Amino acid sequence: MSPVDRNSDSRTESTEREIFPRTTRIAESQEVLAVNSEKQVKHGPSHGPALDHPTTYVESLMHLLKGNVGSGVFAMGDAFKNGGIVLGTILTLYLGLICVHCQHILLKCSRKVKEKLQLEEDPDFAETVELCFENGPRKLQKFSKASKIIVNIFICVTQVGFCCVYFVFSSSNLNQILNYYGFDVNVNLTMLFVLLPMLLPSLIRNLKLLAPFSAVANVCMAGGIGVVFYYILQDVPQISERKHIGEVSTLPLYFGTAMFAFEGIALVLPLKNAMKKPEQFGSAFGVLNVGMILTTILYTSFGFFGYLKFGDNVAGSLTLNLPEQDILAQVVKIAVGIGMCLTYPLQLFVAIQIMWPNVQSRFGPFQHSTSYELLFRTFMVFVTFVIAELVPHLNIFISLVGALCSTALALVFPPLIQLVLAWGTPDGPSAFLIAKNAFILAFSIFGFVTGTYESLSSLVHVLFED
Repeated sequence: MSPVDRNSDSRTESTEREIFPRTTRIAESQEVLAVNSEKQVKHGPSHGPALDHPTTYVESLMHLLKGNVGSGVFAMGDAFKNGGIVLGTILTLYLGLICVHCQHILLKCSRKVKEKLQLEEDPDFAETVELCFENGPRKLQKFSKASKIIVNIFICVTQVGFCCVYFVFSSSNLNQILNYYGFDVNVNLTMLFVLLPMLLPSLIRNLKLLAPFSAVANVCMAGGIGVVFYYILQDVPQISERKHIGEVSTLPLYFGTAMFAFEGIALVLPLKNAMKKPEQFGSAFGVLNVGMILTTILYTSFGFFGYLKFGDNVAGSLTLNLPEQDILAQVVKIAVGIGMCLTYPLQLFVAIQIMWPNVQSRFGPFQHSTSYELLFRTFMVFVTFVIAELVPHLNIFISLVGALCSTALALVFPPLIQLVLAWGTPDGPSAFLIAKNAFILAFSIFGFVTGTYESLSSLVHVLFED
């Protein structure tokens, strides 16, 4: 069978069985994904965004920044509390470097399998991983389907985790305002107030209809980031008053929180494929490098000054440290909470795109498919609601999601598939490639294991106390 025939059969099989997301940060890239959604409706699943409206350098840069800068930026103060103000700065800069390197690896692997198999369209993240295993050593080829499934599972768990964090994030900010004005309610009850605003937009099945929600969310988030940064720059103490290096036991929690913030690797291929000049994406001064430099600087600044300002009292979200009596601070908390509510259905959309077709194939076909899909969407909203109710601790939740899923997607799979693809060639990988990727894998797996363990331990401890 020729590569072209193989590709055609693969796309047919994909159409029948599942729909793949183009990004895990769908909420902040609504224009690209709305176009892609329309293409999915007309032609079934595709390997990337439709090119009817290709993006420019500046537009792609804005999408990349919006896709990477989300709720995680407000958690960086808590990350630096666990890592220390000096070590946290060094590690955040290093994580930014290693993350962008892994994103370049993904770009290279995607390009290589496309050229080798003469594919007409660019594969996405999960498909790239599958194709790398298919074209790797013979003993590993049998794991190709499983590798794609694992990637999609991690994406689903990540998205559901994001949605749970959004429940806790919005409820915590609203709860603080309610308590200030004399309404003595706990955060669990406040989540009931947030449930309906989360649920109703999540029932919308068309991405284009969700795009206005994302636009409002972007404005709320941008305004919130600006105002919070203004507050944390006021009357900052001396660096000597803060821990320079965090405790060994808390460093894994730093790692998980930082990886939660940096996880945006699934946005890379869709944005590159949607550009008028894709070669401008991965070049030396291209969209990826410039965007990740700005993102890393922003995360480092928020973590450094957030911890410097509030010290060990820094909360899981810097918005919770703002003066409760200031009207501007209250407005910011409400605005960011609204941003989270409006971002929630777009984050959930990614998980639904993966899970619902599999539900249909296993339990369907359904006579009234739309009604059952709405019921499934409602069920998933309640799943995230229940999880958030059980674990209303923002910092632990963020660290767990970051260590467990974000690390695997951002730091484990890229070097792994590069080695697998290289071992499938006659010459095999070079000694430098093996050493470099082995170091990245060892670092990421160590962070994955210790971060997940410490987060789960903290979670069990909190639940036991409660």
